[in-house]
Amino acid sequence: MSLLRTVAVAAAVPLLAVPMLLLGGCGRDSGTAGSEEGGAKPNVPAEFGNLGAVCGGGSPKSASARGVTADSVKVGVFSDLGFTKNPEFIRASEIFAAWCNDKGGIAGRKIVVDVHDTKLTEVRQRMRDACRDDFALVGGGAGLDSLGVKDRLSCLLPSFPAQVAQVGSVGADLEVSASPTTLPYHDIYTGYRRWLTSEAYPESKARIGFVSADSPVSKVLGDKGKEGFESQGASIVYDDLYPIAGVSDWTPYAQSIKEKGVRGLIFNGEPRQLVKLEDALTAIGYKPDWIDATNNNYSSTFLSEAGSSLGAQNNVADLGGVAPLEKADSIPAVAQVRALFAAYAPGEDLSFPQLRSISAWLLFAESASKCGDALTARCVYEAALSEKAWTAGGLQAPIDLSDRDGTTVCFNIEQATAAGWKPADFRPDTGPYRCDVEPYRFQRDYGKPLTLGDVGKSMSEVQ
Repeated sequence: MSLLRTVAVAAAVPLLAVPMLLLGGCGRDSGTAGSEEGGAKPNVPAEFGNLGAVCGGGSPKSASARGVTADSVKVGVFSDLGFTKNPEFIRASEIFAAWCNDKGGIAGRKIVVDVHDTKLTEVRQRMRDACRDDFALVGGGAGLDSLGVKDRLSCLLPSFPAQVAQVGSVGADLEVSASPTTLPYHDIYTGYRRWLTSEAYPESKARIGFVSADSPVSKVLGDKGKEGFESQGASIVYDDLYPIAGVSDWTPYAQSIKEKGVRGLIFNGEPRQLVKLEDALTAIGYKPDWIDATNNNYSSTFLSEAGSSLGAQNNVADLGGVAPLEKADSIPAVAQVRALFAAYAPGEDLSFPQLRSISAWLLFAESASKCGDALTARCVYEAALSEKAWTAGGLQAPIDLSDRDGTTVCFNIEQATAAGWKPADFRPDTGPYRCDVEPYRFQRDYGKPLTLGDVGKSMSEVQ
């Protein structure tokens, strides 16, 4: 699965603690955490990692674009909050905006966070709202994101998402993903799959199994995963779907996995369903060599809910070249994000999708600041694409954003243990990452990203 919580395959997940704001509704301006007028402002440095001061003052005078005035820039944040009950993208966006505004904003313009709750299925309606009001979309995502791409391109709205999910959205025009999530034509998990089947657990290569939620998003992810494994000589011996609403008794699936002799299992679906499947596997006394929990489950919640199966089953996940959350002591950029959360939202935990949301916000702020008073869609988009080794100040391995396929050669693998998530023994060669694998290019047709030409537009119209 991509580096996201793919809500199209998820049942409702618990609401994260939100001590400052109760967030809901769509298309409303959000307050910003921890920066009430007249209140004490947290003392967090303006500099972020190796980016220097991302936000700062200025003297803008013009209303240079839709959603931009001399005083502010309105930025849309997409979320499936009404379906998932999970405000993580909204909270990350508020925290970043509060910090940035306290430091002077985007070259003097304050960020106004405009929340768009798609409730999973209302992507087009919310995109039309964003087209009316917002300068750009930043730091969010929607499970059914491809439903809004034509509208976004028609209104020439740039996007800096934390996640992309569907064919049509991945790699679409006027969209820049700040961290590697999924690619339109390449398999970003090539190195991970090779490590699993050729280095760490070679006996699993002949007996790979897949379990995926019965939804368009997860089925495509499953198909790409099967091709990715087969390209390395692996054999798929088990491939099954489960109902999107979940399964009350996973025992029949566990029995089938055992009967097929699955040695390596990939699960594409909602985290709590994986926990139930692992409980069923443990109950019948079966343990594959490894279970790819996917980074969808890289969280403290998964560890707490896995219970006894955490020690009985071997869960691994590829973070795709994004810094591990537990390494704040050795990765300063992660420590700085944790400091932002501690200052602007005390008591809230930091999730992996939020780390990627902050990367998107850093890219937007860095790019928009370069535009100064003449803040336009074309300027911010082209400034972002000029980044040929973007690391979000140290939050991830470098990626060339000018490459529209966004290929990356770095990966890093985490393993779930009773003591928490920890790096697996994957032989990193570049800091916390391993960067020695060229991604496999898919041979099958999984669809193409949408372009401006698909809606009768061209880059010359982007002002």
